[in-house]
Amino acid sequence: MSNIIYNLSKIFEASDYILAHSLSRLLCLHGPMGAGKTTLVKALLKKLGAAETGNSPSFGLVNEYRGPDGGLLAYHLDCYRLEGEEEALDFGIEEYLGADCWVFVEWPERIASLLPGQRTEIFLEPLSTESRKLRLVNLGM
Repeated sequence: MSNIIYNLSKIFEASDYILAHSLSRLLCLHGPMGAGKTTLVKALLKKLGAAETGNSPSFGLVNEYRGPDGGLLAYHLDCYRLEGEEEALDFGIEEYLGADCWVFVEWPERIASLLPGQRTEIFLEPLSTESRKLRLVNLGM
């Protein structure tokens, strides 16, 4: 478990920190609305070389990203609008969570019992309009 504090203007440094310290490619992002979860995912996708970094998947639940070579790079899931774990199972969330690529999950607490034991939890806490506290915890490794 480790903590850092970063300014939004230094979000790529926070992304580097996550990529260097995460022991899993399944990253579960926790934090209140407006904490910067989607902004952080966009920065991570850019660092990983995604062809595009798009928007939050809030309305479609899942966005898929390709790398520079056209291969699957990542899935970005936003579970905020899910009514429950049954709805997640209905759209096949197990496939996404077990994918052989990076998987970013916002609002993972809504699907807590479906998450694999091996994952990296990232907790974001707004300290001001420009700074965030980030806590990274690797589970099951």
